[in-house]
Amino acid sequence: MAYYRIETGAIVVAVRLTPRADRDAVEGVGMLADGREVARVRVRALPEEEAANAALVRLMAKTFRRPKSAVTIVAGAGQRLKQIRIAGDAAELVRIVESWPKRP
Repeated sequence: MAYYRIETGAIVVAVRLTPRADRDAVEGVGMLADGREVARVRVRALPEEEAANAALVRLMAKTFRRPKSAVTIVAGAGQRLKQIRIAGDAAELVRIVESWPKRP
């Protein structure tokens, strides 16, 4: 199963977020135990008071070269597995996610 889907004027990316990391980074695409692919993302922020979610939005905005207002968490705000919607030219956004390395 693909880790992203294309919508009109946006893409939605499945993310597994790791808070309390040593750096903020998109590490690539990995596989969950159930076979689903997800983007593996790490942030330094703690998961308290939405700090990790805010850090995720900032990181995704920077990664996709979009304003923070173009990035929204559409599912999983209180979970490690999230769905992130990035508004913009879908073809350009797909090129970015397709460039991420595949990791086990």
